[in-house]
Amino acid sequence: MGCICFKSLRLKPPPSITSTVVDSQDDDDGDDGGQYPLIFREFSFEQLRIATDGFSPGNIVSEHNEWVPNTVYKGKLGDGRRIAVKRFQRLSWPDPFQFIKEAEAVGRLRSEHMANLIGYCSDDSERLVVAEFMPNSTLSKHLFHWEKRPMKWQTRLKVALHTAKALEYCNDKGINLYHDLNPYRILFDKVGNPKLSCFGLMKNSHEGKNHSTNLAFAPPEYLRLVDSALAGQFSDEDRTELMHIASRCLKTEPEERPSIRFLMSTLSRLQRRSELWPTSVKRLMPSSSNKKTKHATEPLKLTPFGDACLRADLCTMHELLEKLGYGADDDVISNEFSFQMWTGEMQENMDHKNHGDAAFRAKDYDTGIEFYTEFMYGAPTVSPTVLARRCLCYLMTEMFSEALSDAMQAQVASPEWPIPLYLQAACLFKLDMEAEAKEALRHGSALESY
Repeated sequence: MGCICFKSLRLKPPPSITSTVVDSQDDDDGDDGGQYPLIFREFSFEQLRIATDGFSPGNIVSEHNEWVPNTVYKGKLGDGRRIAVKRFQRLSWPDPFQFIKEAEAVGRLRSEHMANLIGYCSDDSERLVVAEFMPNSTLSKHLFHWEKRPMKWQTRLKVALHTAKALEYCNDKGINLYHDLNPYRILFDKVGNPKLSCFGLMKNSHEGKNHSTNLAFAPPEYLRLVDSALAGQFSDEDRTELMHIASRCLKTEPEERPSIRFLMSTLSRLQRRSELWPTSVKRLMPSSSNKKTKHATEPLKLTPFGDACLRADLCTMHELLEKLGYGADDDVISNEFSFQMWTGEMQENMDHKNHGDAAFRAKDYDTGIEFYTEFMYGAPTVSPTVLARRCLCYLMTEMFSEALSDAMQAQVASPEWPIPLYLQAACLFKLDMEAEAKEALRHGSALESY
């Protein structure tokens, strides 16, 4: 893939997600520990020559050959700071002013999801750029050259999400072209956070020849042979959805590719589901007392909504859920949004909810999913009733695992509300998990009797 171009979009970045360690490997060389400010500066060629031990072959950290002639070295500055130095092939940038201009543009970027550029060197015919050093190697090593254990599914989703966030940030700053996105461009810091290399934001050459690798397309059946080392870490639905969205990203026509915002929303949802997989629904249910266990075989006294869930009667569920409205949850949402709406900051987000509600009433479930997802992406608080409505939209479109995930999240957000347990039951019936479904109905009924 020579380069990746993504749609223009402006939005506020979402909250950062918790980091996980990719590998328990030691950092023999150490790093700066985050104690140095990221100030963009000019380096002399002599400084970088000393930092890399004369550009020693032992300090090379990148793949390099006749097709990728530019080489990346690790190094250490006089103050002890670890750096990565990319040395361009001679005469790659014959115009020093053009090189400096592009380096400075990339150097203005500062993102927690990137290995940021901290300097450059333009000395005679030498052109070099300097970035933060990432001690935990590349995605390529963790994917293809693992020795201790394979990278987990959940961590792979985090890599995709962080990469999408980095690309969205670049796009928001006016840089919407990333050259040669591949597993070598994604690095890991000391604690295992994935970072997108800033080197891919600069062209490899300005003399008319741009060195890059090509995308090798795989046959369709290959998309069903996910890494066997990940067996049991994801559902068939998650695998299919991820492959589908990956194939959309490779479309040649821009309008056929998903937006960065849609990518981040989808990947965030997949990551949340991966955290629950293969957790049983029982983990989220209240523990049963001996008295309740004694009467476990007694007929359930279900409300009309609970009865509809028992029968998995989706049309009746839709009718009743529409009549339930939002109740107390409306007050919570209104209070949370009052100040932001007064300032006009959250009006667009509330419009997403209103459009979602209109689609829900009109039984346009695909549109409902889209707008509810947009709403939850920017909402300052979790709305269990919006989750319940999107859950039913997923059920109507036969996305049963997604529906179950929403129902479980709604229960976490509102543990005393019986509707999420009833919705879980309907989802579990659809997933042929009858015993778990009946248990969810029992607990939902018990909540309503209190």
